Amino acid sequence: MTNESKIADRPDFLRRWGFWGMIAGALAMVLVFAHIAGPSLEPKPSVGSQIGEIAGEIRRSAWRSFLGLPKPPTEIKNPTIWDYMAFVAPFVGVLAIVLSVISRVLRENWRFAAYGTALGASAIVFHYFWWVAMLFAGVILLVAIIENIGDIFSFD
Repeated sequence: MTNESKIADRPDFLRRWGFWGMIAGALAMVLVFAHIAGPSLEPKPSVGSQIGEIAGEIRRSAWRSFLGLPKPPTEIKNPTIWDYMAFVAPFVGVLAIVLSVISRVLRENWRFAAYGTALGASAIVFHYFWWVAMLFAGVILLVAIIENIGDIFSFD
């Protein structure tokens, strides 16, 4: 059996750019959702202790700055798979869009190209808005901590 006959035996849609664009778009969506849900599955301290640590670090930093003390050395954090997924998920979404554009240029079935583009663009947009929402939540949390820092560390 020759190589050409093996290729001819495959289903037609496996040889289409749009199909692989659609698969890449679906994979991008799965990666985005995994990136959102994945870090919550790791063991972490309670929310109260995390907020207390943030408030304590803000207070220690303010005192060091006020007294003119040097900053402590920063701890180097080892990257986890979730850190890499923040870059991989949108990249796969862009790959889906590129494959779909190639499909349209070659005048393949428009449905695969449309599905791939929609899934890839949705993954990118959803990932972006998730980060914007997390940024707003972080700012609101920090503002609440700073407003109540006197109540947290009062000695009355």
